[in-house]
Amino acid sequence: MKNVACIILAAGRGTRMKSEVPKVLQQVHSRPLLSFILEALEGAIADSLSKKILIVGYKDKTVKNAFRNLDSVTQTELLGSGDAVKRAKGVLSKFKGDVLVLYGDTPFIRKETIRELIRKHAKEKASCTLLAANLKDPSGYGRILRDDNDNIVKIIEERDTSIYEKIIEEINVGLYCFNKEDLFSGLAELKINAKKQEYYLTDIVEVLRKANKKITSVSCKNPIEALGINSKLDLARANNIIRKNVLELLMLKGVTIVDPDSTFVNMKAKIGKDTIIHPHTIIEGDVTIGKGCEIGPFARIRKQTTIDDGVEIGNFTELVRTSVSSGTKIKHMTYLGDAEIGRNVNIGAGTITANFDGKSKNKTIIEDGSFIGVGSIFIAPVRVGSGAVVGAGSVVTKGKNVPPHKTVIGIPARVLKGGRKR
Repeated sequence: MKNVACIILAAGRGTRMKSEVPKVLQQVHSRPLLSFILEALEGAIADSLSKKILIVGYKDKTVKNAFRNLDSVTQTELLGSGDAVKRAKGVLSKFKGDVLVLYGDTPFIRKETIRELIRKHAKEKASCTLLAANLKDPSGYGRILRDDNDNIVKIIEERDTSIYEKIIEEINVGLYCFNKEDLFSGLAELKINAKKQEYYLTDIVEVLRKANKKITSVSCKNPIEALGINSKLDLARANNIIRKNVLELLMLKGVTIVDPDSTFVNMKAKIGKDTIIHPHTIIEGDVTIGKGCEIGPFARIRKQTTIDDGVEIGNFTELVRTSVSSGTKIKHMTYLGDAEIGRNVNIGAGTITANFDGKSKNKTIIEDGSFIGVGSIFIAPVRVGSGAVVGAGSVVTKGKNVPPHKTVIGIPARVLKGGRKR
């Protein structure tokens, strides 16, 4: 596969989002929308991808800061997709090869589809190869018009379709591979759309066709690849599609999801086999859970949390930036933040680590075999030694460590003479 450059369109505000956040920075599974297509690109053609150019516009500095590894060009006036692509001409002046053009709001396009599009483009020696999909309900998408010989003639946007064109089910997804020279010569011929006062990239198909250039297409294997994200409703739909896919993959690997409809597991989380996830549980990204654990119901496991094998996390429990070693039980109504919990520890109901002092996060360490009574509070930083007991309702204050195999009680917690009673 020869050198390929890529132009990613990310200039729009996304007015239907009703949001001040640029559309490509809207979150799907705790990730910006744009990151999905970038990941697909890297997976498809990392070895031959010479240059990635991000076309920004609305809140351009915010988008640039989020993706500093990309070359970026600002579309100073939002005059449509055709004008946006034209802005990349200077950056590609010395580039020789084919140019991919795609949108930053299409999270379901697969790396295999991108690869297939580029290969067909090269094999057919085409001027333009575009990605198509057949939808039973094509409303909202540009339609692909073909002649009697099945040749692509033009793309017509939804707002410009006649009643006869509206029933066409083959739609334009918005992923193209162009011969570089044909792309920029075609863009120079575009006329502004009278209704929208914008230059449509889709009009280049008709321009190239009239110049007798070869236009081909590849069809999506799964129509879901065509889904563009234009509103909060679309965001919710995308989140739900990914959520279901993540849960299905986990179940196929031996994880029990008791109620998939009420469970959220981030796509970056890792969970071992024979672990049971109870209803209404949220497991965020950058979380690792071992084998044979039991999580929930109504548990929230947040970022940078590691749970070893055979741990029980009960209802209304929240963990963040916390490690829990094997055999430990944290059964009810507990918050552990910035904590390190040893093996075979029992954390009583209502335990809280007060990890934030108003300026910084502080660590609580509870060593192996400790027993923490209900309603205990730890004012971090603090350490509980191995085999220690913290009596119910005790408050262990900042820096007042609990010695190993000792029992503390009270507010503030004090060592009970005689050590731990079994």
